Amino acid sequence: MGELVEIVDSLENKVSKLLHKLELVHKANAELKEELNLAKEENQLQQNAVTEWEEKYNSLKMANTMLGSNTNKTEAKLKINTLIRELDVCIAKLAD
Repeated sequence: MGELVEIVDSLENKVSKLLHKLELVHKANAELKEELNLAKEENQLQQNAVTEWEEKYNSLKMANTMLGSNTNKTEAKLKINTLIRELDVCIAKLAD
């Protein structure tokens, strides 16, 4: 009978240790999820900043072209033509 009590005590200790380890794993998992969410938010902010800088770069490139740079004259002409077509569409819609 003494062996049975020892086995039960041993099992209780092991279950207790496993439950404690499970709790630690849950806490670590929650911390990692929070860290992941923060990293995702930071990544999104950086993506937005990159997009903003790309837009600024394209605007500066277009301004440089319009100021007389020979490197992107074709691109500037195409952009101007696109803007004119968009204006024509808007004027046609207003006329209706």
